This record gives sequence, C-alpha cells and structure tokens, in this order.
Amino acid sequence: MAMSLTTPDSIRSLQRKLYCKAKAEPAFRFYLLYDKIYREDILAHAYALARANGGAPGVDGMTFAMIEAAGLEEWLAEIRKDLVAKAYRPAPVRRVMIPKPGGGERPLGIPTIRDRVVQTATKLVLEPIFEADLDPAAYGYRPKRSGTEAIKAVHALLCRGYTDVVDADLAKYFDTIPHQDLMRSVAQRIVDRHGLRLIKLWLRAPVEERDADGKPHMTGGKRSRKGTPQGGVVSPLLANIYMNRFLKHWRRTGRGEAYRAHVISYADDFVILSHGYADEALAWTRMVVTKLGLALNETKTVVRDARHERFDFLGYSFGPHHYRKDGHWYLGASPSKKSVQRLKVKVSDILVPGNMGAWPEVRNQLNRMLRGWSAYFCYGTRLPAYRAVDNHVYERVRRFLVRRHKVPSHGTSLFPREAVFGALGVFHLRRVHLGPLPRALQ
Repeated sequence: MAMSLTTPDSIRSLQRKLYCKAKAEPAFRFYLLYDKIYREDILAHAYALARANGGAPGVDGMTFAMIEAAGLEEWLAEIRKDLVAKAYRPAPVRRVMIPKPGGGERPLGIPTIRDRVVQTATKLVLEPIFEADLDPAAYGYRPKRSGTEAIKAVHALLCRGYTDVVDADLAKYFDTIPHQDLMRSVAQRIVDRHGLRLIKLWLRAPVEERDADGKPHMTGGKRSRKGTPQGGVVSPLLANIYMNRFLKHWRRTGRGEAYRAHVISYADDFVILSHGYADEALAWTRMVVTKLGLALNETKTVVRDARHERFDFLGYSFGPHHYRKDGHWYLGASPSKKSVQRLKVKVSDILVPGNMGAWPEVRNQLNRMLRGWSAYFCYGTRLPAYRAVDNHVYERVRRFLVRRHKVPSHGTSLFPREAVFGALGVFHLRRVHLGPLPRALQ
C-alpha cells in the first residue's frame, strides 16, 4: 500500500506555527495540544511514517499487513476514538536484546504498531516546540540535522586549534534518565495535562521480557522511576530534551569562554574540544552529569591531545593522519577501524555459504548496504578505508561464487576484480566516490 511520506501542508502549517511561537517566546507554555494529536490527518501521516520505518510487531503480534487487510481506516478511527475518550493505554513493550558492535548486548524496546503510531503523532506535534529550544551544539535526531554535520563541526574545530579533547561517554544514558526531572523539563513548555499524561504512560509502560525457557515476565511498569525505552518513537526526542539541560547549563555558566572550548553532541554521545582546558572541562562535566542523575562511563571517558593521538566519534577517527605521498602529517577525519571492521563482518554475513538466494538478489542486498555505508562515510580521508572494504568485498564475492559454481580453483581468472566490479555489478566504493584510477595506475 503506497502512502506519501511528504508532510501534508496542513501538518507543516501547524508545525511552523508551533515552532515560530516557541522561538519568539522562550517562556511560553503550550496548552490545548492534545486535540492536535488525534487529528485525522496527523494520525494518517503518523501511520505512513511508522509503516515506512517498518520494524517487528510488538507484544500483540500485529503486523502492518494484518492491519491493512482488516481495514486501515477503521483501525485508525478506533485509535482516534480511544484518544478522544482519554481511554488510550499503551500495551507492554516487547524487549529484545541485540548485539553491540563492541561485544555484549543492549536492550531494544519494541512497542506495538498502535503505540508507535500514537507516539509518532505526538512527536509530530511536540517536536517543533522543543526544536526551538534545543542547543545549536546538538545534532542527533533532529530535523534537517545529521551526524555528518556533527563530524564536519568537530573536524573544523580541530583545525582551528581546539585539540585538547574530552571524549565523553554517558553510562546507559537512555536507561538512567530520571522520570521526574525529565517531566519537569517537558513541563517547562507543555502544560496540556492530557499530553503530559501520554508521555508518563509511555515512560511507565511495562516491559515484557523472556527468560531462558522463553516464558514471558513483566518488568518496569508503574514502579519505574527512570529510563526511556530504546526503540520508542518519542525516546530520542525525550533524550534530546534532557540532554539539553546539560548543554544549556554549559552555555549559561559561560563554560565555553572559561575553558576556551566547544561541545558537539549527538544524543548521548558528545565531545568537548578545548584550547588547553580539557581536564577542567572534564571535572565540570562529571559534576554536572552527577547532578542530572546520570553518570559518565569512566572506562570510556578520556582526555586526548588530538595533535598526537586519535579519538573516535560517531564512527569516524579524528586526529593525526599521515599523507602517504610526501610523508607530512595533518589533522584529519576518516572512517574508524571499528566502522570498517563492522562493515566487513556484515559483508561476510551476507556472503555466507548458506545464502541460497539468486545472485541478483544477493548482489542487490550487498549493494544496498555498501551504498548506505558509503553515503555516511563520505567525508574526510576515505581512500584507505574504501580500499580495505573493496578488497574484502572482492575476496568474499569471489569465494562465494567459486563455492556456488563449484570452481576447482581460487577463481581469480574466472572472477577477476574487473568482472566482480564490472559485469557482475558489485558496488565499487573507490570508483563511485573517488573516480576511476589514473590511467598510469590501471
């Protein structure tokens, strides 16, 4: 079922009015927002956005296909009826554990599609108000902002001499945000009690977990006093609202001038780039973070001199880079070794012997992943990373095809690089982003 993801003019007009009012009057508190959340156009657009994001079903097992087969308009009308009657209650959140790139697991909450739609509708109404308040140093989960902009900002500051770096890491940020203080931050702008009640319901929705035998049991619920479930549609917005307390306090107390420093933040991930005062900036940060009811991950939070050592932020590695042609050093940004390694693992996972899909399907799946990765890692010094990825992709594709076609050799003559990245149609990072090799090197 095709649905437009372009924001309808009626919704865009509402969002613009809310943003302009919030921007013009920083102390204004909004009421009468709840009736906007259950507007038919907003619920319909919220469903279109939720469907485009896909995702697994929640505890009720309901899928998008099932909803549409039974009648989408009736399903949305039922949600609207519950919201109008103030009878809406969220279902428990299904929790699954997903592997972390560095090892270990992190919890992901999966609300039902019904709850995702109501959360999306709420976000459509509330986000413009809080967007007007968010600090310019915050780049994560914001309209018209991206990780790439944050990366460019960090690199630009390094090149301007802000090379004493606090590479900060908040311990389990999403799981530790205190509900009472978070709601206080939300209530500085929102006084619509029905809208506030929705947020409280989501923060305290019970979580369904399964034990080793697969039996479900509930945690959280009304006893919960902290944490915003990762996976919830409103969670990134709530996380930004709370992190903004730290950024506003930094600005209000003149820390930038005192420490000759700038903060660049992406949700719970942030760095402080200073001109000689990184230790002082870290001590202040530790104190403020504690007051906010949060904690730094002390094993991952470090001070670095970026002129002599690298640090990683948002998948990039910043610091001294070596220019191979003439041997000089420069302050650069490049895809981190971890980012390259993660991609290699994903490539290998697609090209496993057990993948029995037709070659065009396998290739298209591989190409989608490579295009997505290269669209993000398109800044800074890329050639060494692209070369490493291309080499790995070629080796894995060749082995995959050799096994599939039972070729009694390594397959280098049957499947040379020119064929893999040419007739066989595999995406070639170096050629697409950096152009073909100079004729002398071909």
